[in-house]
Amino acid sequence: MIVFLDKINAHANRILVFIGGACLVGMIVLTCANILFRLTWVPIQGAFELMGLFGAVVTAFALGPTQRKRGHVCADVLVNTFPVNIQRMLRALANLIGLAFFAILGWQAVKIGVILFSSGEVTETLRIIYYPFTFAVALGCADMMLVLFTDFIKEVLPNKEGGR
Repeated sequence: MIVFLDKINAHANRILVFIGGACLVGMIVLTCANILFRLTWVPIQGAFELMGLFGAVVTAFALGPTQRKRGHVCADVLVNTFPVNIQRMLRALANLIGLAFFAILGWQAVKIGVILFSSGEVTETLRIIYYPFTFAVALGCADMMLVLFTDFIKEVLPNKEGGR
């Protein structure tokens, strides 16, 4: 089961990293172009809106891959002094708490996305619809939940199929 979950995580994270990376490159190009155009006193219309929308996608799509690589900040100085079984229990508990947090966050993002979809809300300058970006944040939360669930299973079943 853990090997299967790891394969799903790896595949999903590759896709999200690619999309998030493309958005990040778009943000860089847009920023550079906007700086150049500002030199001629003609800034790019809607650059601020696009930066916010792309920033949401980049951030949401980086959650799962970063968690999978253990790239988030972890203050475990005290926990590392505990016996291994206590450390595993605390990591499992932290994964469960994170799973609950991102479940609530994702659920709320979906609720807001549905409201934005039904209202037809668009950005002020470029008239871009909001709801796809809100659903992208929910997708990023779902990916994070999958990674946290896999990490939880690895802590609970440490000697099974590639666990810790």
